[in-house]
Amino acid sequence: MGLGSGFAIRTARASAVAAILLTSVAGTARAELCTTQSQMTSSDRDALAAVARSLAAKAQADDVNGLKAQTVAEYAQDFGPIAYLVGTTSAKVKGGTAIVEQVYLLDATMLKKQADGSVADAQFFCSLNRSPMETDFVIPNLPPGRYGFAMVKVDSATNPWRLSFLVRQDGGQWLLAGFYPQALTAAGHDGLWYWKSAREMAARKEIWNAWLYYQQAQALLRPAGFVQSSHLEQLRSEQAKAAPPALSEGVSADVPLVVKGGAGAEYRFTSLDTDDSLGKDKIDLAVHLKAEALADPAAARKRNTDAMAALLAAYPEMRRSFHGIWVFAESGGPSPLATEQAMAEIP
Repeated sequence: MGLGSGFAIRTARASAVAAILLTSVAGTARAELCTTQSQMTSSDRDALAAVARSLAAKAQADDVNGLKAQTVAEYAQDFGPIAYLVGTTSAKVKGGTAIVEQVYLLDATMLKKQADGSVADAQFFCSLNRSPMETDFVIPNLPPGRYGFAMVKVDSATNPWRLSFLVRQDGGQWLLAGFYPQALTAAGHDGLWYWKSAREMAARKEIWNAWLYYQQAQALLRPAGFVQSSHLEQLRSEQAKAAPPALSEGVSADVPLVVKGGAGAEYRFTSLDTDDSLGKDKIDLAVHLKAEALADPAAARKRNTDAMAALLAAYPEMRRSFHGIWVFAESGGPSPLATEQAMAEIP
């Protein structure tokens, strides 16, 4: 992968997902009605499963026009973000066996607009088989209506994927209102493996590795950003307990992780994440670096390598659990300089 290409893919994917969410600004929350598949009528269950299979088949076949025709009007008229996601996903799931895992019926017909014309957050609390376990949906700015959420697992020839769909009932038809594809494995392991590994790392006091592996576990286990569950809440609680003291206030552009390097240099990391875009035997560590613009490309690449070395010198445990490091140097330009190196290549 060339310089900058990894960031472009990650940024475009994030932008596309953000654009297709029926979300953007949070409002006052209230609980709406959720019906799980074991509680809904057979006609509702069969209809949601059927539309999920239809949408999944079109996504697998890269049938952008077919999906657009089956999409709610507000997204059909600006279909670019969904088309991008379909295009980047279809080759990875083409020919795979699609199985509907779970469907939920989300009734937001009683949602009312607020005085300023906005719509309050829609909250759906879904008890599973009358147990204390829950799956919850919190969707900001959801227009009133009758919705469904469906998860379809695709066992492809390489890695299993989940295609999740938010659908809305318009004119008696279930139409696409959000598309959330995700791989179910990273570096050949699923979310439960990363969760178990994170616990073991935390027990060995490898707190940085544990925190990042918990993060990877959540990315694989959470079907969409607005979905939460009892199990995911437990995972987040464990991650919070295992968090390194340096991350007690999180890490962001406002609260960067400051690492000292050689010759008095300081590196300000504004995010720490994981990445599986290279498909190696281990995931990569992906960090964003607040940096000055450098006109000399060689000097900029060296600065990124020096930042990797400083991070590993401060937290050497990371060498054991990651294939390498991506650094995205943010200097205020249109796109950051992205470089990746395997651990063995970093001094």
